[in-house]
Amino acid sequence: MIDKNNILIEVSNRHVHLSREHIDALFGKDYKLNLDKNLSQPGQFAAKERINLINGSKRIDNVRILGPERKYSQVELSRTDAMFLKIDAPLRISGDIEKSPGITIEWPKGTLKLKEGVIIARRHIHLTEEQAEKLGIKNQRFVSIKINGEKETIFNKVMMRIGNNYSLAVHLDSDEGNAVCINRKTFGELILNKD
Repeated sequence: MIDKNNILIEVSNRHVHLSREHIDALFGKDYKLNLDKNLSQPGQFAAKERINLINGSKRIDNVRILGPERKYSQVELSRTDAMFLKIDAPLRISGDIEKSPGITIEWPKGTLKLKEGVIIARRHIHLTEEQAEKLGIKNQRFVSIKINGEKETIFNKVMMRIGNNYSLAVHLDSDEGNAVCINRKTFGELILNKD
């Protein structure tokens, strides 16, 4: 049973996903990221390791790495972060990094230049195939999410991300979360669009 009036809303701050090649380059061959805390999506975790992001004279320090390792390295920023770093990051689904800008990643032992991989993640909702079937929704279709409160808002074009290893939750970036004053556990109302 899915309570469409109580869908978990999570705000995702800037973070980095690293490939095995880039973990090795930054931390040493076969280095294993250290668990800081588990995230809501099964198997996903925030690592204790942090890196710095550099673009020319601009930098953001102490950026979280999320594990486990990915096939390709990816940096997810808010629009505010991208503007500060002077990077024209495209709005993309996580994993879609082709022809996106690069950036320099710094770690105390050295630096690594990503040729591409900097994106602003499209807002999305994770759910299982069973949940999607019950709702009559297909992968990569759009829904809307209503968030109540002092700055009540409806976010449109929330993309469905369907997979059996997902846990039901909406992911917004920090700009979107700040826009509606999310500072504690928050739930939203799922609005199914007719398309």
